[in-house]
Order: sequence, then structure tokens, then C-alpha cells
Amino acid sequence: MNAETDGTELVEQLLAGKHRALARVITRIENRAPGYRDLVSRLHRHTGDAEVVGITGSPGAGKSTLVDKLANYYREQGETVGVIAVDPSSPFTGGAVLGDRIRMASNVGDMDVFFRSMSARGTLGGLSTATTDAVKALDAFGKDKILIETVGAGQNEIDVVKSADTVAVLVPPGSGDDVQMLKAGILEIADVFVVNKADLDGADRTVQELREMVHMQEDNTATLATGHHGASAVATESEGSDDATGGNDDAGDWDPEIVETVAKDGTGVAELVETLANHRAHLEATGRLAEKARMRYAEEIRNLLRDDVGRLLEDEIERRGGMEELVGDVVARETDPYSVADEVIEPLAECLEE
Repeated sequence: MNAETDGTELVEQLLAGKHRALARVITRIENRAPGYRDLVSRLHRHTGDAEVVGITGSPGAGKSTLVDKLANYYREQGETVGVIAVDPSSPFTGGAVLGDRIRMASNVGDMDVFFRSMSARGTLGGLSTATTDAVKALDAFGKDKILIETVGAGQNEIDVVKSADTVAVLVPPGSGDDVQMLKAGILEIADVFVVNKADLDGADRTVQELREMVHMQEDNTATLATGHHGASAVATESEGSDDATGGNDDAGDWDPEIVETVAKDGTGVAELVETLANHRAHLEATGRLAEKARMRYAEEIRNLLRDDVGRLLEDEIERRGGMEELVGDVVARETDPYSVADEVIEPLAECLEE
């Protein structure tokens, strides 16, 4: 069986609801196996129905436990779930270091909860292109909800926005220092703040500090019409009810909600699910869902082009004797980095002009 026939059969089996085919497709995507791009291309027309939620936050916030409880809650509602956990990459194999851990205890044996641990491929806290493609596979398969759990390694968590419609940031109770760290960037990507382990001391203080942060953000962006939560030309022309927009007077704006949970016993999970649903309704009512999709595809196209052009230029460098020879000429002052770059890219530029 050739690769083309095998790929066609895999796609057909995946679309028919075969979990083994789904697992094989995601494995090919993660390994960047020959033909994987064709697989993703064939699946694309079958995507667009799943609700994608990103779960991020600092290590130790209880993300895995909360994802487990969310998946269980959705299953009780009769919905199917796909979970992608982006784990740290092994420096030796590139694979997910924590990939073999048992993290979905409540859903073991449930075929309608598909769990996959994937490597962040050197971008701790970030989502690789492979993760974005895996989301497409789960979407095409027909999963109702797709949950993406990230490593939780700092500012790189911003990458989760590129693959998720709604982003929930977990914040554990603690000192004000934990909340202060969020100001550097995480605040801008959060649609929902989740104070997990809310039964511990300091939870009330953390909630209050988050509320102050949200209010400060509202004041700072009151006159802006752009940004992750801001209004847009599409949004301001749409009509939405207060229920769909979290009670906001401006249908184009979404003020991050704060939800308290105790993931270990499921406390607050129902409220969190309701809040996530409200945000989804807000996106649909204001036109932001379609706008986010357009932005996501634009960024994906740029990333793919950068990767493809990079490979073409690497080949051109090898044809010119390799990087060592080019660097040697620069060190000898026979040329300079700008001139080398111009010369290497010139054939590609000429082809595009033609």
C-alpha cells in the first residue's frame, strides 16, 4: 500500500470515528512523517465545529486535575472530548517527558475522551505547529470539546491564544507576587481566571487582586478598539444580549471572569463550564469567533511560509558551500552578513518576481 492510498484510508477511517486512525494521524503529525501535510490538508474542510479551550497557568496550579474534571463534566453532559497536553520536550528525543503519566484518572477507559500528551518541541509553554494540526484532527474526528493544557512555563503561554477560542488561566492561592507576575503578559490572553485550590488560605486575597488587575486593565484599554478582548469593527456592528457578553454594556468587549474551583473534588467546575459557555456565546454574538479564526489562519500561513522558506534557504546555503564557508568569508572581512543574506535569497526573490 503506497503512502497516498494509506493516507486516503487513514482519513476515511478517522472521519468514520475510528480512534485508532485518529491516534495514527496525530502520531504522523507529531513526528512530521512523510505525507502528514496532505493528511492535515484533507482534514481541513471537515473542521470548524469543535469548541477549543486553552488551559494554562503556572506549574502546580492544578491544570491536569482540572482538565480531568472538565472532561468528566462534559462527558456527563453527553459531549465527546479531546485533550492535548503539551509537555516539556526531552532534550534527547524531542518527545514529551511526561507523556506516560496517568493524568486522566476519572476518564480511563472512556473511548469518548481522547487524551494525547505531546511534546512542546523546545518551546516550553508554547504550542508547536504540530499541536495546532492535532487540534484539527480532533475537530475533524468530531470531538465536541477540545481542551489544550500547556506546560505553564511563563510568558510563552501566550502562544495558546493561537489555537484556542477561549483561554482559562489558572492562578493558585498564594502571595501577591504570583498575581503580580501575571501583569507581564498573561492578563492579556485570559478570558477566564480560575483560582483553583480555592479551599486553601489566601484564595480570597488572590481573587481580590485579580479583580483589581482586571479593573486596571479596563481603565487602560477603555479607549482602545483592538486587542484580545477589545471591540472590533465586526463586533461593534453586532448585537448581543447581556447574557452572551457576560453582562457587558459594549457587545464588543469581554471582561475576564474570575471563577473559584477546587479541582480535586469538582467544586466550581459547573460554574467554570457555564462561564466558558458564556464566552463562547459572546464570541458568536459579536462576530469575534469568525474574526479569531481569520487571525489564526493568517498566522498559521505565515508560520508555514517561514518554515518552508527557511528550508529552501538552508538548501541554498549548502549549495554555496555551507554555513561554515560563508561565515569564514565574513570573518575574513571579504564580505558581510547583510551581503551574504542578500546573495542567498536573491534566487528565491527572482523566482517570486517572475
